[in-house]
Amino acid sequence: MGEPEGIAAIVLAAGYSSRMGDCKPLLRLGPYSAVEHAVRCFFRAGIRDVRVVTGHRAEAVAAAVRPLGAGVIFNPRFDQGMYSSVQAGVETLGAEVEAFFLLPADHPLIRVSTIEKMLHYYRTGKKGIIYPAYGGRRGHPPLISARYVDEIRNGTYPDGLQELLNKYEHDALDVAVEDEGVVLDMDTPEDYRNLLYYLESRAVPTVEECRRILREARVSEAVWEHCHTVAALAFSLVRHLNRAGVELDEDLVLAGALLHDVARGRPQHARAGAELLQARGYPRVAAVVAAHMDIDVDEAKPLAEAEVVFLADKMVKGRGIVSISDRLAGVLETYGDDRQACRAARQRLKKAELIKKKVEKILGRPVEAILAEDWLSRKTNCTEVEVNA
Repeated sequence: MGEPEGIAAIVLAAGYSSRMGDCKPLLRLGPYSAVEHAVRCFFRAGIRDVRVVTGHRAEAVAAAVRPLGAGVIFNPRFDQGMYSSVQAGVETLGAEVEAFFLLPADHPLIRVSTIEKMLHYYRTGKKGIIYPAYGGRRGHPPLISARYVDEIRNGTYPDGLQELLNKYEHDALDVAVEDEGVVLDMDTPEDYRNLLYYLESRAVPTVEECRRILREARVSEAVWEHCHTVAALAFSLVRHLNRAGVELDEDLVLAGALLHDVARGRPQHARAGAELLQARGYPRVAAVVAAHMDIDVDEAKPLAEAEVVFLADKMVKGRGIVSISDRLAGVLETYGDDRQACRAARQRLKKAELIKKKVEKILGRPVEAILAEDWLSRKTNCTEVEVNA
């Protein structure tokens, strides 16, 4: 998706956070503060006009978001409630803005895919107020047409913005999203603990988010197909393993496999891919990607997600599934005159054989036999992973 023209985002980070007992926008959630998460989400969705309304702890909040490229709006009336901050933010919108997102900083963990989906429905529909909805519940942030700007600026609504928006229910649309973050806020210390737990559990991109990352990286069609075949094989293996009692993170395996070659073509592409994913806030996936060209295998240790991805990658040539011995033969044929490359390939494939033995010890059957009867072996096109995104 290209940069959305005419779309702004306003992040509300001005309140006292009285129930929390600490400044909510500055609370840490993993590597970033809450307000940084909110700002980064919009930038990652392609929105370049992101504005943060400050009030309480204004200087500290501004210092957190300015380096990201966000504009800062100080609301001198922040002690009069959130609606005053909504007005302060909207007051700065110019004629070039046709619609804007409005996100309180205490709803910081919104998925990029949610923003993109809402933009799609805004662009293709006729409604002026778009809400994300999770499990039938409306959440944040709404996307609001600029035709409501004047009324927001000049109106008096004791119950806040929602009182105004309720008047225009006929112009509203709920967009179902698979993003629990739209309904998770951070009013109390217990809410904060819940968000920390939620962040840990969602620290893996969805299939659609992985595909978006691959598109943004401009991988070739061949790499796209290879990654999807590796992902299909890895996902098949991890499901068999978990049915046998192993406790592996299936989402992590799938994301690591889909993104293992995201930096293919760059020098030291495994490390480059890991750095890219680390910068996007996916350290667990980055670790899997970093290990897909070289991995330490300990037969005495429990099987790990990175090992499943490593094995799957070594059993795929292009978009076809091959044996490890056939993969080695192909490498030797290609790099026969390059002793160093051949030696490195032999070492990698020896490690793949060790992982394969670990898998077969758990499953009690050869990997080839499992794949032969699995749905994957019957597909002629493995470029689409048939799992819930």
